[in-house]
Amino acid sequence: MISPCTTRAGAFILDLVLTSNGYRLDESPARLGALQPTPDAERGDRDALWARLRRDGYLFLKGALDPSRVLEFRRYYFGQLAETGLVADPVRGIVGSDAPDQAALRHILFRTIVPGPEYREFCTQPAIRDWYEWFLGDRPFLHRRKLIRHTRPGENGIGTATQAHYDLVYLRDGTDRVLSSWIPLGDCPTTLGGLIYLQGSHHAVLAEERAGGVRPKGWITADLPALADRYDTRWLVADYAAGDMVIHSAYTIHAALDNVDPTGTLRLSTDIRYQRSDLPIDWRWQHDWHDHDGL
Repeated sequence: MISPCTTRAGAFILDLVLTSNGYRLDESPARLGALQPTPDAERGDRDALWARLRRDGYLFLKGALDPSRVLEFRRYYFGQLAETGLVADPVRGIVGSDAPDQAALRHILFRTIVPGPEYREFCTQPAIRDWYEWFLGDRPFLHRRKLIRHTRPGENGIGTATQAHYDLVYLRDGTDRVLSSWIPLGDCPTTLGGLIYLQGSHHAVLAEERAGGVRPKGWITADLPALADRYDTRWLVADYAAGDMVIHSAYTIHAALDNVDPTGTLRLSTDIRYQRSDLPIDWRWQHDWHDHDGL
């Protein structure tokens, strides 16, 4: 795994340029930092985890899932799409040399993979579902609309990476206590374009929501450096490994980096949402995900 960053005397040192949608991130210590893993000493303490989630807006759970289970699903996904030309190596997830057949890709993705039992079983595996039942203290509810995305290396420009947003924007018909799990499906060093978080943004967003006024209806911006300046805070980045899971609140601003991997590896990830079953549910999210579903 390529490690693009190290911390030294409180400074964040980069060995490569980080971009999102073509915008270069400000690499100064005031604007870029490291996502902090949840300490092992807190992993079994529900009260400590809730306190951390309220304070930081996220929980970075290293090794939450069995890596072999993650890699098995990764191979299934790329194996299903191999005939489209997306990958030259389905096992490693190496991008194909030609543009994939988009019609065939969409057909397989939305007719086979997304509604299929393999994806459903992955998202409800005990390591996820049982953890949420313990953490929420009640029967958990998984929203049926679950997103799975791959990102080709070398793509950049506005619209190629997930732009800055917070999830409540898309879930206003349910509880604001819905929690999102972002799961890298395979090792995801910073070069592959993993998820990044705007430090402490949930506090500011919650205050803005309570104050009323104009609320965003979708992406906030693709210009991540300007957004960090606006909130006077840092983007937090990480090298992720197969088995890691990040949980974040509906108010936490996050985005994704561009995939600049030099080996031609596709980034693959899924984001799913759990909440207590006794809280209001956004029923718009109770259908299988489709990129034309309007959400």
